[in-house]
Amino acid sequence: MRLVIRDDALAEVRAAALRYADQSPALALQFIDAVKDALQRVRASPMAWRIIDEDVRRCLTRGFPYGVFYTVERDFISILAIAHCSREPGYWRARRTP
Repeated sequence: MRLVIRDDALAEVRAAALRYADQSPALALQFIDAVKDALQRVRASPMAWRIIDEDVRRCLTRGFPYGVFYTVERDFISILAIAHCSREPGYWRARRTP
């Protein structure tokens, strides 16, 4: 299935990668790899991850406290947010596909 990643979610990844890069460029690359891995796992098995709110599912990244929040639509997977797990819960709800 095709992934459609919202600009907001891409901006979240960029901002987090920059914060990790301040600590270590290698850490930023590890974070990006962890996000790519989570996206690949979502694409491979979109129904495998737990529903956390109505039809929104979350796949956790490995090694970093981030989750990929998404919905499974008819022809694609909509990535709503890639968020730190301690960020305000549910802030991404306004991003949901109608």
